[in-house]
Amino acid sequence: MDTVRTVDALRTRISKWRGTGATVGLVPTMGGLHDGHLSLIRAAKGQTDLTVATLFVNPAQFALDEDLNAYPRDEARDLELFVAEGTDLLFAPDVEEMYPVGHTTEVHVQGLSQILEGEFRPRFFLGVATVVSKLLLQVLPDAAFFGEKDYQQLLVIRRLACDLNIPVEIVGAPTKREANGLAMSSRNQYLNERERRAAPTLYATINQVAESVRDGADADKRCRWAVSRLTEAGFRQVDYVACRDAETLEPVEDSSRPARVLAAAWLGKARLIDNVAV
Repeated sequence: MDTVRTVDALRTRISKWRGTGATVGLVPTMGGLHDGHLSLIRAAKGQTDLTVATLFVNPAQFALDEDLNAYPRDEARDLELFVAEGTDLLFAPDVEEMYPVGHTTEVHVQGLSQILEGEFRPRFFLGVATVVSKLLLQVLPDAAFFGEKDYQQLLVIRRLACDLNIPVEIVGAPTKREANGLAMSSRNQYLNERERRAAPTLYATINQVAESVRDGADADKRCRWAVSRLTEAGFRQVDYVACRDAETLEPVEDSSRPARVLAAAWLGKARLIDNVAV
């Protein structure tokens, strides 16, 4: 695996690949790799000829009071994992390469970016949409791979790719979980032993909500029950538990349409998010 750190070097390498007729898959990451990230590499390798991964902790998606400085970083370990999975090329730019002096353009996805996660992290999707748009245009892959754990993010990225006519297939991959059901996340490193024992309650609870709603229960009542259960389990703050339309994330009005239960809650220093299909 080769590593490049400039857009010019990245495009030169991709251009050579394109000359051979190869298809290209893209897996954007912020490092702190776990098996969820690696499953995206495997998916990309299974569906495209050559795989580009990116390693960039994007400051634009962190608010001033969030964990940018504490976010897990271990480039040497991440490189070993990328190599072990057979990644063909790593793009690992610095901040100045991605946001050079004078950079002022931002990508804002109306609607989807302003609900749920957007209510609690107002600039988050602005930063995500901007950096992902740049990565898609820098690589111009045939397909880009994102985990369903960040379900709202996946929908935002699909929307921007469609609206901006970026010719790429956005592929959503199933959430990878630990044996106890906890969704894999770089921020799970923040959990202490006691919190790790409580953390699987999030997945178990939203599963119960989804099953109840599937059987005809009132979604709002079940979501309120879920908040109480998580609080009792030791979560210090529940930002939301919501049952929403799986395509628009608007409140469910037609029970025949696919739906999703989404949740975000704080356990110690870690803000955990998860979702399941109804």
